[in-house]
Amino acid sequence: MWQSEEQKDPTDEQVVQKLCTANGVSCERITKEGSTIRSLEMFFSGFPRMVGLSFFPGLCQLTIVDQKIEHIEGLEYCPLLQELWVVQCQLTEISGLQNCLQLEKLYLYENRICEIKNLELHVNLELLWLNNNCITKIQGLNTLQKLKELNLADNNIEKIGHGLHPNASLQNLNLSGNKIRSFKELTVLSNLPCLRELVLKDRMSTPNPVCLLCNYDTHILYHMPDLQRLDNYDVSSRQVKEAAESAAMKKMMYYNMRVRTAQRNLTETQMSLIEKKKALLQLPEERIRILSHALKSLERELSMLPDSCKRPPCMLEEKPAAPPHPEEGSPKRSDSTTDVIQDPAMEQKILFKMEALRERLTLWTKRLDEVEAWYKQNLALATNRKEYVVQFLSMELESVGNIRLEEGCSTDLWFTSCCNLLLSCFSPSDYKIWGITDIKIERVIRIHNSALKLRFEDKLLRLLPGRDSVSHRNYRSQLEYLFYITDPEKEETLCILEEGFKTAEQLKALGREGAIPLSNSLSVTDQCRIEYALRQASHDDSKQNANTISFRSGQVIVSKVFVGKSMPFRDGEPLDRSSYDGANSVYRNVDTKHRSAMCEASSQSIRTHPEDNTCRRQWFVFDHEFILPEYLIYFEYITEDKKQPHTLSSLCTGRDTTPPDEIILDNSTLNIEPVLKPVPKLLSLNDKILLNVARANVLCMITVLNLHGNSLRKIKEISSLLALRHLTISFNEFTRLDDICHLPKLEFLDSSYNHLVTLKGLWGLKRLKQLNVCWNKLTKARDDTAVLCKHTPALLKLDARYNPWEKPEAVRMTILARLTSLTHLDGVLVAEEEAAEAVQMAAWSKITQASLLAHARTNSDRPRSLRLLSTAHLLYRLSAAPWGPGRELDPDWTAKITTLNLDNQNISKLINLDKLVSLRWASFNDNSISKVEGLSSCLKLEELSFNNNSISTLKGLAKLHCLNKLSLDGNLLPDLDPSVLEQMPNLCFLSVENNRITSLYGIHRVRPLLELYIGSNLISTSRDIYYLKGLANLLILDLYGNPLVEKLENYRIYVVFHLSSLKALDGYAVALSLNYNHIESILPRQRTQTHLTHRQILYSKVHSSGYGQQRPPKSNRDAGPTGSLETLMESLEVLHLSHNGISNMANLQLSRLTNLKALLLQGNEISQVEGLEGLHQLRELVLDKNRIKGLAKNSFTAQTVLLELHLAGNRIRELNHLNPLIMLHKLFLGMNKLQDIAELDKLKVLPSLKELSIVGNLVAQNSRHRPTVVLLLSQLQILDGVMITLEERTRAELRAADIPPSSQHPGASLLTTEVNLPGLLPLVPHNSTLRGMSISGGLQNLMHGHDILPSNVDEDFYTYKSFRHVRRTGSTLPTTGVLSDGNRVIMTFTKQQQDSRFPNGGKPPPM
Repeated sequence: MWQSEEQKDPTDEQVVQKLCTANGVSCERITKEGSTIRSLEMFFSGFPRMVGLSFFPGLCQLTIVDQKIEHIEGLEYCPLLQELWVVQCQLTEISGLQNCLQLEKLYLYENRICEIKNLELHVNLELLWLNNNCITKIQGLNTLQKLKELNLADNNIEKIGHGLHPNASLQNLNLSGNKIRSFKELTVLSNLPCLRELVLKDRMSTPNPVCLLCNYDTHILYHMPDLQRLDNYDVSSRQVKEAAESAAMKKMMYYNMRVRTAQRNLTETQMSLIEKKKALLQLPEERIRILSHALKSLERELSMLPDSCKRPPCMLEEKPAAPPHPEEGSPKRSDSTTDVIQDPAMEQKILFKMEALRERLTLWTKRLDEVEAWYKQNLALATNRKEYVVQFLSMELESVGNIRLEEGCSTDLWFTSCCNLLLSCFSPSDYKIWGITDIKIERVIRIHNSALKLRFEDKLLRLLPGRDSVSHRNYRSQLEYLFYITDPEKEETLCILEEGFKTAEQLKALGREGAIPLSNSLSVTDQCRIEYALRQASHDDSKQNANTISFRSGQVIVSKVFVGKSMPFRDGEPLDRSSYDGANSVYRNVDTKHRSAMCEASSQSIRTHPEDNTCRRQWFVFDHEFILPEYLIYFEYITEDKKQPHTLSSLCTGRDTTPPDEIILDNSTLNIEPVLKPVPKLLSLNDKILLNVARANVLCMITVLNLHGNSLRKIKEISSLLALRHLTISFNEFTRLDDICHLPKLEFLDSSYNHLVTLKGLWGLKRLKQLNVCWNKLTKARDDTAVLCKHTPALLKLDARYNPWEKPEAVRMTILARLTSLTHLDGVLVAEEEAAEAVQMAAWSKITQASLLAHARTNSDRPRSLRLLSTAHLLYRLSAAPWGPGRELDPDWTAKITTLNLDNQNISKLINLDKLVSLRWASFNDNSISKVEGLSSCLKLEELSFNNNSISTLKGLAKLHCLNKLSLDGNLLPDLDPSVLEQMPNLCFLSVENNRITSLYGIHRVRPLLELYIGSNLISTSRDIYYLKGLANLLILDLYGNPLVEKLENYRIYVVFHLSSLKALDGYAVALSLNYNHIESILPRQRTQTHLTHRQILYSKVHSSGYGQQRPPKSNRDAGPTGSLETLMESLEVLHLSHNGISNMANLQLSRLTNLKALLLQGNEISQVEGLEGLHQLRELVLDKNRIKGLAKNSFTAQTVLLELHLAGNRIRELNHLNPLIMLHKLFLGMNKLQDIAELDKLKVLPSLKELSIVGNLVAQNSRHRPTVVLLLSQLQILDGVMITLEERTRAELRAADIPPSSQHPGASLLTTEVNLPGLLPLVPHNSTLRGMSISGGLQNLMHGHDILPSNVDEDFYTYKSFRHVRRTGSTLPTTGVLSDGNRVIMTFTKQQQDSRFPNGGKPPPM
């Protein structure tokens, strides 16, 4: 039947015969017995095609391994198939499975599959293995809702995306061996509720780049608390989960504090700008007041001229500032105006002078607008900077410290180098047409992005053709620092800092060229932004702006770029990799059109710009992985002073530099004829005065009354003027308008230049059409608008400018929303669109069913996220409204609402909330709420925020017993009501910044409190601190901006002393710095009562302060150095006592600081290490530059957890008594008197020692000391700042065995090649274990309390590592890495690069 001969390409019959033989099935009986076969297997070879399966219709399991199969076929005859293995074959796609609808397990690993598809019908699939393929995207799994196990290891997946969201049953997921780099990608896995096992770092695969980042384990376990196994480690332990949760919570608390510090800095900047604004406005306002007074006086006199001398009234009505001309028959005024009346040409003179005054007023009003524009611009810049800081901090938190943005200062070497780089690439001649002569650098931010850095270095490592020094020199010559400025129409700065530059494919999808444009010239890089700014300015050239250059401020990203093989740009060819075969980049030389002008400008410039003598180029890099963003520079262009108007120079300096000519012109205008004689000011009114002023005979005939320029406070007498139509009371002393009521014919009212604080009192003015209330003291736009809405229904024109409104940006819309009949507001015509928008905003100002449907959510749990957002904001952003359009609402839909976010909705009253019985998280920020009410039914509320409202009492919150977070920043609270606070037994977070609180009384009732933010209030006495002493759990306290901070001597020490649990105060970690003093003890010296101040006498009587118990009782003196002395400052973790002349450590009584983790005593006169018996938590001890000759037996008896010991610059000859330091990782003994190499043998008692420094000792001068130490201390990794390589350790062992290296190690005879690669980490093979040494040691690190995985000190102020290597002397430290051929690469880093985890001396960087 079948041929038995073996052929090169076997026939189908031969293939089927081999299949039967391999599975013990008789070929002759296959037609009869094939239907009973349930399982078939075929291994290694002999089955190149899937044929003969039609003989096995009952097949349930098919296994095919290591065949040359390219397509799945023949399975249409196996509808009962449940398990299929086609592995280690040559499949290129998933196909041929459409009839296997009962398939439950599918193994297709080690093939050539590029896309997951054709699985939509396999809804019963529970297991899918597609590892070791070429898959780049997770997709095609939407219908597999029963899928429990998915293996996608060893593919080319970079992003997880949302492809796994439908797979709610997924329990086991393997993604190891891919290219996932971002923690954000891992966060999406938290949406898989059943996930129990996750593998991203399998032993058999290369770990994902994200696994090499610090805090990787912590991030995973926090976002996926139900995970049982991670990377084949058991993480089901409750202790592990709690450790990850604790670490995440502490980081969130810390970064929330940093964000609040940024907000506080913005507030301070705003206050500073307001002060400067007041100073700049003082002169313009004064001149406007004088000119306006003169103008209104002339208007009054003009109204009293004889009718025969007047012009038509329309000529006066054209001037908006003047009231309409009174109708004929108006009474005439005499007395002081007699001379004016007698002059027939007087009207012309008055009109001429009025016009001149208006011109002067226009000039000064323009000055006001310029100052206001300057203020808004600078406030916008400060606000934008704050927003960037908040976004930077959020980025740091969400990346768990793997992205860190460090702000530089002039003391940082990299800061200076970066500034010089930008200055050298600035050419003034390029900006000559705009009058720009220089550039000012405002900020430089250094970008630390671990993921991008690893990607950049791995890319270079794979690209380098060889390992020799020539290759590395060529590689260095192809590195450039280039500039990039983002597209002004698309904000992409944050995206670049976080994820790097877009790929060529992404750029093409956006309609751009297929390469990233960069340049070494600032003008070339900034060209697009400048052109865009100029276009925008040309579209709106009518607006006045103090900043005449619309592109003055900018920011540029400085990147390290590997240009590689670069080709010149060819005109006419697209910028695409396919057009430049083999090129990494394309360059184009930028022609300079004005070379001679550049040289001339350069010779006249104060600073030399080297770019003028170098070639300016623009590069286009095809591969985004060759670009590493390293710096972000904020800059500002400087223009010539002589071309700046005096107003602009005033704004730049913050001082008014108005030339005296302007004032002279004002005075000249005021002296134009006629010069009015002073009129006596009226203090009160009666009928006779009214008749005299109005030049009338009877009161009922008065229609126009001008009381301008008097000192009136009350005008009750006008209530009888029922015919009054025009009333002017400008320049008086009115604070209210209670007397202006029930004037049925009043149409015009000018009450400008008074002291009005409210419009309440304007009653019954039904015909009022025009109202001027500018230059008063009105603050509450909503209340005053409500008065006008009710009592002036016919109002058409309203001028309310130059009042100190609360929330001035919302005043116009607030007024238009209520006064719908207005045609002019503040001298500007009201457009129909603007009026409609205001009405729509008013409709949303009440809590209605529509607003609840739009702003409510029904989520039952808070998302596990590291975002710096409240729960209400987080759920509002991440979740869609559950009620779709047209969907019928359930009867109890309001009872399902758990989240409500009604920020910035112009709400004034809380209504319609009584049915929200399940509400847990709510936010009402930035509204006009004055009273907390309507929440009595919301008893489940956990988080509540009322920031930036007008609340003056806590009443209304007493029933919210479940509340744990309450925020009331920016309100009007005068106190902390204890009767309300004691009803909140779960409150752990309270923020009441920027209120009017005068005392902390009442806060002692909130005992669970962890965080208290009460800055910028009116707390002024030290006794208020005692109300906090009962808060045993308080970790974070912010009192900044209260008078107490300035008034209380040694404020920080005082607060830290009395609040033992405190971890952070006013935005900074609790650390005490007493450097450069003459400290002898941490307590004041015991003195007689007669020498004590009143404060010290008081302290000595306060038991909690610790004073008065400095000397132990005589009976306890033998109990040890500490005896039974009370513990002091339990929250203190870092203490600086350097350069104090300390000679005796025991006298310091340091053992009373039991929680101290870092002690710095460098630069003193200490000769013996003692007095540390009580410091069991000490992790870092610095004793550099003292007089220590040796170590005593009891020097370190209690320091079993000490990690770092600094003893450099002493006189130590012997290394004795170090055995208690079993956890010591780093020991610095440089510049001592160690002579015998045998002393180093004593360091064997330090089992955890990883780094040792003996530079500057006699023993280090021996050329053989390094191999000896390497041999003695097998666990040592760094010696004298240089990493110990595997090659070096092998050489040391071979020398010790006295065996020639060449006979044992073929590559050992090669000379070590040293290549200087500044700015790069060691270049190591991709799978080298050396890199693993720099990352966490695995999940076991989660078992050590707060020290959970390596973290930046800026992220976690709870760690003791706050002030580390930044104190070190010397600017550079060498580091080595090893290449695959054994050669060593030596790099030189600055101390900032070497220990970049601890910038700014451990302090939070400036905002």
